[in-house]
Amino acid sequence: MQSGKDGLGRIRTGMGGWTFEPWEGTFYPDRLAKAKQLHYAAGQVRTIEVNGTYYSTFKPPTFAKWAADAPDGFVFSLKAIRFSTNRKVLAEAGESVQRFLGSGVSELGEKLGPIVWQFAPTKKFDPQDFEGFLKLLPAKQDGVPLRHALEVRHDSFIVPEFVALARKYGAAIVYAHHEKYPEMADVTGDFVYARLQRGSDDNENCYTENELDGWAQRVKLWAEGGQPDDLPYADPGTKADGKARDVFAYFITEGKVRAPFGAMALQRRVDG
Repeated sequence: MQSGKDGLGRIRTGMGGWTFEPWEGTFYPDRLAKAKQLHYAAGQVRTIEVNGTYYSTFKPPTFAKWAADAPDGFVFSLKAIRFSTNRKVLAEAGESVQRFLGSGVSELGEKLGPIVWQFAPTKKFDPQDFEGFLKLLPAKQDGVPLRHALEVRHDSFIVPEFVALARKYGAAIVYAHHEKYPEMADVTGDFVYARLQRGSDDNENCYTENELDGWAQRVKLWAEGGQPDDLPYADPGTKADGKARDVFAYFITEGKVRAPFGAMALQRRVDG
């Protein structure tokens, strides 16, 4: 964990990706070359979730270029390739997991944030098979520490057994503020990963000002080592352990046109 101020974990807010046409001339300055968009975006927010790695395999020079385009202290979270998670037997994903992690992600070095393992909405919780998958996730790749986040999308995961498994292997359960997907704020890793997905393009900063104030309070509480009492839990009987944690909060999906502005507005609130 990277320490923030006053004994808190470090709070980073951002959005999904950096290539989006409606951001041209709004978030990005007029006539900014596409090749310079990442450099500009990484100077405005503290983190970006990369979705492209879910669909395609990238090579080491690409990851190295991303790292060079971003300032010190910035981190990329990466969605793991879909072939590792979209399968009937998760415990058989070892080769796919290693192929993805060995594709060059370590080129990001200190700018490598969490790896997000996203599971299909049809994937149900099978404790034995899911533990078999968790055993495949290494703590390091080429000497670079790895942090793993689990994004599940089926209600069968809303059970204490899933929380216990994630905690056993030190993986964070992705908290999804989403209309359909499971919403679990259980703290299971040494960081918190939140995807804020109920924004609106009608709001200047994606969420309303009152909503952003509420999220600022929640992310600061997570960074202190606590947990909000106004969010749902799969295992409400187990509480966060009080240890300061890094927090990653992404504005994604709904309200994407205004997502960068939401990220910047939330960052201002927690930094202030």
